[in-house]
Amino acid sequence: MFFEKLMPREENFFHMFNQHAARIIEAMNAFSRLVENYSNVALREKYTKEVSDAEKAADRITREVSRAIHKTFITPIDREQIHSLINTMDDVADLIQGAAHTLTLYDVHHTTEAIVSLTEISSKCCLRLQSAVRLLDKIGDSANSEAALKTCEEIDQLESDADHVMRSALSKLFREENDVRELIKLKAIYELLETISDKCEDVANLIEGIVLENS
Repeated sequence: MFFEKLMPREENFFHMFNQHAARIIEAMNAFSRLVENYSNVALREKYTKEVSDAEKAADRITREVSRAIHKTFITPIDREQIHSLINTMDDVADLIQGAAHTLTLYDVHHTTEAIVSLTEISSKCCLRLQSAVRLLDKIGDSANSEAALKTCEEIDQLESDADHVMRSALSKLFREENDVRELIKLKAIYELLETISDKCEDVANLIEGIVLENS
C-alpha cells in the first residue's frame, strides 16, 4: 500500500481542460441567447441562470485540476502551465458571467449593434479556444501542433476585431447618446465584452507556449 502511494500517477488533465472548455461554450451560448432575447424578461432571467450554472460547473473543474496538480507525481506538461491555463480559462467563464449579470443589474434599455457584434466575436473566440484545447494532447504530431498554432492566431485576430468594434462603438456612444446614465452603462458593458476576447487571447498565448515547448 505504501509503495502504491509512491508510484507516479498522471491525471487526465487534457480531459479536464476539454470539460472546462465545454462549460465555457455553454456559458457563451447562453449569453448569446440572453442578448438575442433581451427584451423578454423571463427569458433574460432563464439565460442568465444558465450562464451562472455553466460558470459554477467550470469552477468545479478548476478546483479539480488544482487538486490533481498536488496529487500527481508526473504531469503531462509543466505544472505551472497547467495551473496558468486552467485559471485563465476560468477567467473567461467568469467574464461571461460578469457580462450577463452586468446587463441585468444595469437594466440597460435595449441591446445595441455593438453588443451584438461583440457577443458574436466573443462566441467565435470561445469556439476557437475549445478547438485549440482539444488539440493539446495531440501536439506531438506536427500537423496538430500547427493546427493549434493557427487556431491561436485566429483568436488573436478576433481580439483585434473586438478592439476595433469597441473603439468605434465608444466613439459613436459619446457622440450620440444623450442619456448620461445609459452612456455609462453601455460603456461598461462594451468594455467588459471586449475583455472576454482579451482573455481568450491570453489563453491562446498560453497554448502557443505549451505547443512550442512540447511539440
